[in-house]
Amino acid sequence: MHPAGGGEGTAMGELHDLTAVEQGAAIRDGSLSPVELTEHYLARIDRLDATLGAFVTVTPEIARKQAADAEAQALAARREGRELSPLHGVPVPVKDLNFVAGVRCTLGSAAFADHVPDTDDHVVTRMRAAGTVLLGKTNTPEFGLPCYTENRLAPPARTPWDLERSAGGSSGGAAAAVAGGLAPLAQGSDGGGSIRIPSSVCGLFGIKPSRGRVSSGPVQHDVSGLSTSGPIARTVADAAALLDVLAGPMPGSPYGAPSLPPGETFAACARREPGPLKVVALPDPPVPGVELHPDCRAAHDAAVALLRDLGHQVDELALPVDDSVRDAFSTVWTVMATVWPVAPQDEERLMPLTRHLRTLGNRTTGPGFANALYGFRALGQLIADALMGTYDVILSPTLAQPPALVGGLRDEADPAAEFDGLAHFTPFTPLYNATGQPAVSVPLHWTEQGLPIGVMLGGRYGDEATLISLSAQLERARPWADRHPEVWR
Repeated sequence: MHPAGGGEGTAMGELHDLTAVEQGAAIRDGSLSPVELTEHYLARIDRLDATLGAFVTVTPEIARKQAADAEAQALAARREGRELSPLHGVPVPVKDLNFVAGVRCTLGSAAFADHVPDTDDHVVTRMRAAGTVLLGKTNTPEFGLPCYTENRLAPPARTPWDLERSAGGSSGGAAAAVAGGLAPLAQGSDGGGSIRIPSSVCGLFGIKPSRGRVSSGPVQHDVSGLSTSGPIARTVADAAALLDVLAGPMPGSPYGAPSLPPGETFAACARREPGPLKVVALPDPPVPGVELHPDCRAAHDAAVALLRDLGHQVDELALPVDDSVRDAFSTVWTVMATVWPVAPQDEERLMPLTRHLRTLGNRTTGPGFANALYGFRALGQLIADALMGTYDVILSPTLAQPPALVGGLRDEADPAAEFDGLAHFTPFTPLYNATGQPAVSVPLHWTEQGLPIGVMLGGRYGDEATLISLSAQLERARPWADRHPEVWR
């Protein structure tokens, strides 16, 4: 068995140096105890989380019980020759927008500080079935609305690469946990970039799956189709393994992405060469008046060069720039800000941005909401017809700016200006939430100051497999998993 606790290491280094897939393999062959692994991460959370702001709620009792159960199940499986999930016994925290029965779920809001659901979200049901261990609930901004993770309940989530800078959002706590070695990988969710944004600013790989790949039920189905759960991880293989856990039809799911061929897995896609692909590069922000930072342009250009070196065809195009996508997205986003029921006496406990968005959402008419959704569908059709008939993959920057300072994206005195500023920080990511296409952020670039800058790959609807295979090829060509921030040690 490997030594436990936060201070001792293995022959390979610390336990958190192992990838999640490596941890799962060691648990299955009996060389690593889920109990020891869980204690190691709990110790790191105890030591580092006050600095990183990764967790809203830590669940040590649940984690220890699940780890002990996983250890007993692994022992029985070895005796009986049974297969286990690749992530059996591996700790995977859950974002605090998702329900775990009996565990506080704040939604990042002081108005829900004492909210304890009595049911599991479908993603949690699937994670339990796979034998993962719940370390706790990761930090998120109020209702997941902005692209930073700062609220009135917990310290701000910070990227471990520069503790003065935000971990992004809304899955900022999940990304801070993985990048800081407080968890091997994490479940996040993405309604406008909320997996890809923190993956970019924390130097991680994140997948926003196709609409319908992962169920958002059973309680809070996303009627807009914008949001989905997905993995945030250090490696492509780890993310693919968690996507295998999260993906699949569940009772009541309103959408369903095309299934993989029988016997196929996303994990297998990470081990497969993608073959030569046609890539269209779209480096220009699709929102009028947005400037692309030179570091983000450099990351994009380096990715173009690497793709060409690997034998892929890359064409650069400039699409027409207008406000139609941003306007439609803003309309739907403000309406979705109203769906959480807040008692009148608790409205004043909400963040200024939340109150502003809810006010706008309550003013939106039914036809206005419907027209915005029709705009999404028209955009998806346009991209399918104009681009995806010719190209396999779309390349763009993930963000228009490097990681922002903590507090740098907030403007509580003028939430309307704040919301406009968020669109200038992240003009690229909402496209794929609107169309339902899969997209990933790949950590291929670091600035001279040591800040990570991601690039984004988008694929045809239902074709996560190509994105995973291509990302794994990029990872082999330019490995990033052994690059760690100071807090890692």
